[in-house]
Amino acid sequence: MKLNQIKNIYYYLFSAALLLLAACNPVKRVTLPETVKLPEKFNTMVPVPEEALRWKSIFTQKELDTLISGALKNNLDMKSGIQRVLIAGANLKLSKAALFPALRASVSGGLDQFGKYTMNGVGNYDTNFSENINADQKIPGPTPDYFAGFRSSWEIDIWGKLSKRKEAAYHRYLSSTKGLKWYQTQLTCQVASLYYELVALDKRLKILKENISLQNKGLEVVEAQMTGGRATALAVSQFKAQRTATQGKQFEIRQAITRVENQLNLLLGRYPAKIRRDTSAINLPLPKKVYAGLPSGILLNRPDVQQAEEELKAAKADVAAARKAFLPSLTLDAYAGYNAFKLTLLFSPGSLAAGFLGGLTAPVLNRAGLKNANLVANAHQLNAFYQYQQSLINGYQEVTMQLSALENYKQAYDYKTSEVAELKNAVSTANDLYLAGYASYLDVIVAQGSVLNVEMEQVDLKQASYAALIGLYRALGG
Repeated sequence: MKLNQIKNIYYYLFSAALLLLAACNPVKRVTLPETVKLPEKFNTMVPVPEEALRWKSIFTQKELDTLISGALKNNLDMKSGIQRVLIAGANLKLSKAALFPALRASVSGGLDQFGKYTMNGVGNYDTNFSENINADQKIPGPTPDYFAGFRSSWEIDIWGKLSKRKEAAYHRYLSSTKGLKWYQTQLTCQVASLYYELVALDKRLKILKENISLQNKGLEVVEAQMTGGRATALAVSQFKAQRTATQGKQFEIRQAITRVENQLNLLLGRYPAKIRRDTSAINLPLPKKVYAGLPSGILLNRPDVQQAEEELKAAKADVAAARKAFLPSLTLDAYAGYNAFKLTLLFSPGSLAAGFLGGLTAPVLNRAGLKNANLVANAHQLNAFYQYQQSLINGYQEVTMQLSALENYKQAYDYKTSEVAELKNAVSTANDLYLAGYASYLDVIVAQGSVLNVEMEQVDLKQASYAALIGLYRALGG
């Protein structure tokens, strides 16, 4: 080999090495901020066993249990979530497959017309005049190219780029499973909230009917007194107006019942149907104490926090893969099969062919695209970090708020119960005083209206207490 040729070879190798080194120039790393530390404990101390807040322990009504089970089985959003988990699992399998060689069966055919002043054109022309070939080996023009066999390609993961992509897919699969569990918790809470709203509406309807019955008795007394000359038509009209207003409220509540039943049926993935429920559930006492525990042992187990954590891990793996994309890639390509320029000779022993090619490639002109991809990956990582931090803060605030709501609503309900009892006594006293002539009919109307309003407020507080308990169940992860 001549000296100049050797120099040229070294020159090309040196240039290639410089290009590879330039391509391997690392990009700037992005450092994540510090995670805000969780408080040591919640703002209230209520230590009872954790089992006190399990689904079966809180939602004890048989009808509610049936509704929740039906929703978890038939809810259409839940079914869509299951499909998203399957998609994430399939993506994980695809990322694993990228680590192994790809083998493809191939059958192909082509036709080339080589020019007279090309290497193949001149070479084929000379070959056909050679005395060393037979008739089958003469090259036709245009020249067909037939192949039947196998082709393989394999990118060797020398830097771990493909492994990082697989790691990202794995964490996204875990994130999808946590997301599905979080939706299960929210679906359970939605069904329970609507159920207790429904039984609260039933209770309000019952209160209205009891008050209408009470108002009917008062109207009968006033009408009898007007007949005897002891009451005026004004008093009768006032009592009738009060009863009419109470009767009209029934239809508002019935419409609200229809609305809530339809919402429940939608969560159950079915057309409108009657919802079976225990109307006495609104009168049941809430658990006296609920479990709070330490934030580090509770909030980190919330499915949404775990989902955000898995997304953060996936984003970190994406950043690592984006950085490794700047490094050279080692690719191996191979083929084996029958290759001929005459179809009749394709499967003859002389047409057996095989080849192998290894190549080391590095990005040069497309580095700008890789840099932008790296910037995008870093931005996704920071976004995932902030989402994770936000999920922790939201979880802590939700728990403290619901614990506070449970205690405050309990106290308010106890006082409201006492108020209802006093006002019922006041109604009885007002009726007695009216019959004895020591009170006006207006006193009776005001007393009856006060009882109705306070009883409705009592139901509102009990429903709010159940909502706080359901909210705490959700805040602790279900």
